[in-house]
Amino acid sequence: MKIDPYLHFNGNCAEAIAWYEKAFNTKVTQLMRYGDTPAEEGYAPPPGTENLIGHATLPVGETGLMLCDAPDEEHRFGTGVSLHVAFDNIDNLKMAFDTLKDGGQVLMEIESTFWSEQFGIVTDKFGVHWMVSI
Repeated sequence: MKIDPYLHFNGNCAEAIAWYEKAFNTKVTQLMRYGDTPAEEGYAPPPGTENLIGHATLPVGETGLMLCDAPDEEHRFGTGVSLHVAFDNIDNLKMAFDTLKDGGQVLMEIESTFWSEQFGIVTDKFGVHWMVSI
């Protein structure tokens, strides 16, 4: 069993995907827009959402980060959730942290702690709260 986080965005999921591809040096492996939904399944996307992301998967290490645009507010992510990414080297950690903090807010600069060789916390420009460590 494993848990894969699923992030919901307000119409800017494609921008977030490109951002996270850069931060984590990865590429999206699955992407479907709302307008790509098979008509025979009986689903019609809400008007104006045809080009928004209905589902995407982005591999980050051993985890699949799943993302979509949420046409209705009740399905957007909220506070109280952090995503933790454990890196195997400081160069990759710093590259991700530097990308994530651009336009976001650093809550804790990368530093040595008693629980981790290197650890930092940042909320990115999309409002996602990240914890990174070695």
